[in-house]
Amino acid sequence: MQSNIKLLATRLLTVAVAAGFSGMLAAGPLEQATRLHDRLTGVPADAATLQQMADLIGQGNAQAAAELAMQHPDFYRTTLKLFATPATNRDQDIFEPLNDYSATIIGLVRDNADFRQILQTDVLYVGADSLGLPPYAADNNAHYLALDQQGIDLQQHLEPRSQSSLLGIPFEASAGVMTSRAGAKAFFYLGTNRAMLRFTLMSQLCTDLEPLKDTSTPADRIRQDVSRSPGGDSRIFHNRCIGCHAGMDPLAQAFAYYDYQFSDENGDNGRLFYQQSGTSNSQTGSRVQPKYHINAGNFPFGYKTENDHWQNYWREGRNQALGWDSSLPGEGYGAKSLGQELAHSVAFAQCQVKKAFQTTCLRPPETLADVNLIQQSSERFSQSGYNLKQVFADTATYCMGE
Repeated sequence: MQSNIKLLATRLLTVAVAAGFSGMLAAGPLEQATRLHDRLTGVPADAATLQQMADLIGQGNAQAAAELAMQHPDFYRTTLKLFATPATNRDQDIFEPLNDYSATIIGLVRDNADFRQILQTDVLYVGADSLGLPPYAADNNAHYLALDQQGIDLQQHLEPRSQSSLLGIPFEASAGVMTSRAGAKAFFYLGTNRAMLRFTLMSQLCTDLEPLKDTSTPADRIRQDVSRSPGGDSRIFHNRCIGCHAGMDPLAQAFAYYDYQFSDENGDNGRLFYQQSGTSNSQTGSRVQPKYHINAGNFPFGYKTENDHWQNYWREGRNQALGWDSSLPGEGYGAKSLGQELAHSVAFAQCQVKKAFQTTCLRPPETLADVNLIQQSSERFSQSGYNLKQVFADTATYCMGE
């Protein structure tokens, strides 16, 4: 009797599990609409919107259903904020307050802009004047804290402004989020400005420096602060240090005229500084900031930074795999042209799709089907004028049946 009960229980469990999987695989339009809205906005849809989305899915138009969901304010206020925020700080913390870096990403997505502009535009997005908030300030984040704390509808109330006028820098010195106040605070803070390149690669090309190590890259542009014999052992330099610095240093030279200046202990009330044409730093006697000359005694015969001319040595060797745009020269002056170089790479497009996939599918790409989706969506992204909203629709509809 006992064995019969166990056998029956086993059969019932098998049927129940099979039915559960069948239900998951055969999720109807209403269930898919619910999941699609939840993933894109983080909140449940109202009954009318849910039914309209279900009808569209039932008609084979899941794309239109996704576009309908993205009209909800929380797509901008929550989903896009979580998408953008890790890139704004060194800890990659998703809970950092809204700032001009994250607000600009949200605004560019809302306006269906060419998303490559995030690394080269002269635009920052701010709250509308009609909101009565503290005005944008180049030396604090009060404006965005108020937007955040009051739960303002960012879809309705973000407006583009000239970055150069807000920050008091020339147009040619503006480079999208890299030269936002939040970007400067996080990545031009002290140091050597290499952090701006490293964290931009991490957040916008989805790669850290370690996978880019290439010891075959010419070492002629490695700065003086890098010892050629760390700990008295030159093998460490030739087998490790050179792999990153040979490519990184000539790219990070684009930021030679930038700094983050602050007077308080932790840098909260500081601002972006740019050494303009016709002026010079009292320590260097040029436009180059002193941080580019620190620890020059480590190797006096190393490269001495004299301007902001950058060059992409990674166009040769193994890092050609990042997919650099052959129509661009691969070198230039300043952050804006470097931003163009980075944003026009295949890696940039693929990175945005991977991040959108993880945001909407709540997991990283894992299967061959996932990889194919990333590839197809990346191609569609580039063919649609780099409209990131399209990418969110693609990835969310792909995962809505899970």
